[in-house]
Amino acid sequence: MRVSYGEIGPERPVVDPDLEPSWLDDGWPALARHWVEDAVQAALPEPNAMVLGTVDAAGHPCTRTVLCKGLDADGVLFFTNYDSDKGRQLAATPYASVTFTWIPLARQITVRGPVERTSENTTSDYWASRPRGSQLGAWASQQSRPIGSRAELEAALIEAGERFAVDGDIPVPGHWGGFRIRPESVEFWQGRPNRMHNRIRTRLVDGAWIVERLQP
Repeated sequence: MRVSYGEIGPERPVVDPDLEPSWLDDGWPALARHWVEDAVQAALPEPNAMVLGTVDAAGHPCTRTVLCKGLDADGVLFFTNYDSDKGRQLAATPYASVTFTWIPLARQITVRGPVERTSENTTSDYWASRPRGSQLGAWASQQSRPIGSRAELEAALIEAGERFAVDGDIPVPGHWGGFRIRPESVEFWQGRPNRMHNRIRTRLVDGAWIVERLQP
């Protein structure tokens, strides 16, 4: 299967301006947020989706797609069940990689770095913004654990709804919260013809960010 980069559609320039190191003069978060916003404007599905990579106890890689809920100088933020596979893996090995991919735009960002849990305030603030159904789902699901049937899962959701039937705030489960990846390396990839893609990486060296171009 062959893909012709740049020939994306009538509403997009035939070719992006070439990705240059100077685009990172204002730091990596500014360009990252700009690319996410471009994906939003292009009406791409789940423009804040990213593939999260962790390792299990045997050192085997594990990946899954999660949603980015924050992107700034402090890092990349997402929320999950701490008792899930990824939650337990990050507790054991607090280092991760995430990759945002926007195929129609021929763009990709990869972030790597140590991971830490968010504060209770950060978790509570985001929890309060979630729909009530999503809050109930977090209480109902023992994420990553086997279950006998879909009917059992639906029953658990009904039970959670009955437990919190009275109108009012649903508390944050103790097993649920956020993780923040503190970037040590951020790479921006831009597709180009003949596989001569643009790759610009910024990484933290002795407390300072350096920017370098990588060969494709």
